[in-house]
Amino acid sequence: MTVYFDNAATTPLDPEVLDAMLPFLQNHFGNPSSIHGHGRQVRAAIENARKTIAHLINAAPSEVVFTSCGTEADNYAAVGSIRTLGLKYAITSPLEHHAVLHTLQALEKAGDIQLSYVRHDEQGRLDLAHLDALLAGHVGRSFVSLMHANNEIGNLNDINSIGNICAQHNAVFHTDTVQTMGHYPHDVQQLKANFLVGSAHKFHGPKGAGFLYRRSGQQLDSLINGGSQERNQRAGTENVYGIVGLAKALEISYRDMSAHHQHIQGLKDRFIQKLRAEIEGVEFNGTSAEADKSLYTVLSVSLPASDINEMLLFNLDISRVSVSGGSACTSGANAGSHVLNALDCDPSRGTIRFSMSKYNTAEEVDYAVAQLAKMYQKTPLKA
Repeated sequence: MTVYFDNAATTPLDPEVLDAMLPFLQNHFGNPSSIHGHGRQVRAAIENARKTIAHLINAAPSEVVFTSCGTEADNYAAVGSIRTLGLKYAITSPLEHHAVLHTLQALEKAGDIQLSYVRHDEQGRLDLAHLDALLAGHVGRSFVSLMHANNEIGNLNDINSIGNICAQHNAVFHTDTVQTMGHYPHDVQQLKANFLVGSAHKFHGPKGAGFLYRRSGQQLDSLINGGSQERNQRAGTENVYGIVGLAKALEISYRDMSAHHQHIQGLKDRFIQKLRAEIEGVEFNGTSAEADKSLYTVLSVSLPASDINEMLLFNLDISRVSVSGGSACTSGANAGSHVLNALDCDPSRGTIRFSMSKYNTAEEVDYAVAQLAKMYQKTPLKA
């Protein structure tokens, strides 16, 4: 058996999505900026995709900007806001994806902003009272970037409360929703966020296609210059088939969301039960094992200290199980996972991130746990 449990990294393409994309890979090849019939046909497909996404997240079509991925959308929101609006103060957390962390740290290094970090506890839960205090202690408008769900440990942040706090202080609020777009409903009329993002390949769409929701009135300077595409917000010929696939994938995700949530949560619960039964001393990072506090597609497993841990992912790969890992290493050239390091996780323990999709099965869960348990049964655990 060959199993894939790395869906937080990327997901397989849905056949319905491929069917929607194929005409734009084979026949509809016009440049959407051209005014002739071939171009107009393709332009119409882009605008229909924009309307589909806008409808699903309860936005206006003009508030949806297509990008190449979630990282570009995060960069656009952060750099665009700070430079266009002249913001001098930003707040994030040490647990954010590098698309946000590295971007804000680069702006701080360049002298553009002062950067503060929201405190968190040992499980990675954010201290929202500290966020409120940081905003209250700064004169002038601030930029806040806090993700909806952590891509490594699966923690869910209360972005509704965060949005309300930001609104009280007139802060610009950007939330990285790459891991939750397509898995949870988003209503931008209810959420007080200025920006949120999506990346098609996280919900069974194609790689190379993403979008930024930019609340009306938040006009930003373009990061990419050279053309008037995307209402002068992003220059460059549009990735037409990617955009079509993105919209179709999100449409399918919303259509089937409840059933898929139930199915995948069942797989996650099975993982937790089986791991606890088969491996003595297994633990779970962050709030990963708490259904109401974590992303249902992600389970971050902390394994007992053992000589096997250094070769854990390699040995699972040999057993035809594809997963991601992480280590809390605080010295040497290998800095390890910045998220696990921030949580002060024991560096002698092994970490595996199992991330699931609608295509996974209970049989695959059982197989993956059996292969992992076999490794620990063969190798004495460290005292």
